[in-house]
Amino acid sequence: MWRPFKKKHKKIYPTKDMSLDELKQGIRQYINDLPNEVPLSTLINDDLTINYQKLAPYLNARPIQTYYMSKETYDIFDENQKQLAEDLDYIQRAVDQYIQLSNELPVIHGDPYLKVSYHKLMKRGLITYRPTHEFFIDSKDHLINYARPK
Repeated sequence: MWRPFKKKHKKIYPTKDMSLDELKQGIRQYINDLPNEVPLSTLINDDLTINYQKLAPYLNARPIQTYYMSKETYDIFDENQKQLAEDLDYIQRAVDQYIQLSNELPVIHGDPYLKVSYHKLMKRGLITYRPTHEFFIDSKDHLINYARPK
């Protein structure tokens, strides 16, 4: 008998120990198959975990470890760096809003590394707490990074 709404069976992938490099390689393959109009953020869950169900066909497995990805910068972090991923998104959104409001970068005056000024962000009411990490702004694309520029 013909069934027009036949259920597709999802392939079940094994879980395995996976390095950050293996995960990044799978994400690159996922990006290559992603249509141009679909953003990479569709791979990121609300809690910043990576959606392993979408990524499993590219990895031929599901990672045992929990990895996190910034929705703002697409940086990938392991379980120990979850707070860094959350803070990165938090500060990036605040920096973007600050630039829209004042047409300038929220950096410490005279800092050659363009370190984000939490004071300026708090003064505008864009953040409610100061992260423990330092963040730096790239002057070209205004994306923040947690590594000091060289």
